[in-house]
Amino acid sequence: MIKYGHGGDIETAKAYYSGEILDFSANINPLGMPEGVARAARESIRDTVHYPDPHCRRLRQAIAEKEGVEARNILCGNGAADLIFRLALALKPKRAVVLAPTFSEYESALRAAGCDVQYHRLRRENHFDVTDALLDQLTPDIDLLWLCTPNNPSGRLIEETIMDRILEHCRRSGIFIAVDECFLDLCTQGKPLTGRIRSFPRLFLLRAFTKSFAMPGLRLGYGLCGDSELLERMAASGPPWAVSVPALAAGLAALLEDKFLERSRAYIAEERQWLTGALRKLGFWVCEGAANYLLLHSDQPQDLGDAAQARGILIRRCGNYVGLDEHDYRVAVRRREENQRLIQVLAECLEEKP
Repeated sequence: MIKYGHGGDIETAKAYYSGEILDFSANINPLGMPEGVARAARESIRDTVHYPDPHCRRLRQAIAEKEGVEARNILCGNGAADLIFRLALALKPKRAVVLAPTFSEYESALRAAGCDVQYHRLRRENHFDVTDALLDQLTPDIDLLWLCTPNNPSGRLIEETIMDRILEHCRRSGIFIAVDECFLDLCTQGKPLTGRIRSFPRLFLLRAFTKSFAMPGLRLGYGLCGDSELLERMAASGPPWAVSVPALAAGLAALLEDKFLERSRAYIAEERQWLTGALRKLGFWVCEGAANYLLLHSDQPQDLGDAAQARGILIRRCGNYVGLDEHDYRVAVRRREENQRLIQVLAECLEEKP
């Protein structure tokens, strides 16, 4: 069996803990799925006697109206990961640059498409921020740059003026740039790049309903790009019917949940501040992130992942991120009572002798 390198593996955790499991390893909106979204998915079951629309026409039109773009500039997929792989297969870049650390599927998809991947290593002492130092690595032989804002696992946003300089550098150098904005809806700061796709056809933006609306099991993401021909090639780079009938229905309902997102952002910002302080009191180094998760580092020798799992808590070990090690962990921001339970469990784990 292929080793699974992400969070949210509840089934494996059940083999080690028989009680209720709190999953801090997956970065899902702590307020859960809105009832209107869940209801739409449930009611759509009767329509699953038919194939889903292979072009996702109603959903793309609704997204277009929401984003202020044309439907032809949108491609829906079976979660963000599906679109990451489709982009790599459609572009077939020879050389690409990815951040380190960052979400591993960018590199996996690029290597699967035969691409040579170079890392731009971010520095812990700089809170893993992207700086102008990246520009030096964007030489004319680079075909693609993958960015993520807020980055996973650091939660750090790319500062707006730096992003502008990166975009202009890529424009001059003919470098295609992909930016993952999947967690941006849950941040009180950060400006999406939607307005740039008209003037920058070699820009691809990645979005997902997964995290914002707590629907990872439904699998729904979308990409925005001014190059509609590229989106057509991406659509042809995988099987049809990528988005199921329930996912289409849930997506349409989710687009109506503006007030839910506002509540979510405010709640996450408050809980992130509380959780950051509590983790630091336990002695962790915590990265000052802007998202619904926190990257932390422990100087203690214990494997906190195993120790926490034995107590019914899943946290994300980050040793498989390029640029991090086995003492780095990521935890989601959840509800206060759950966050308090996490702190209690981590305190117990730290008191254990390795």
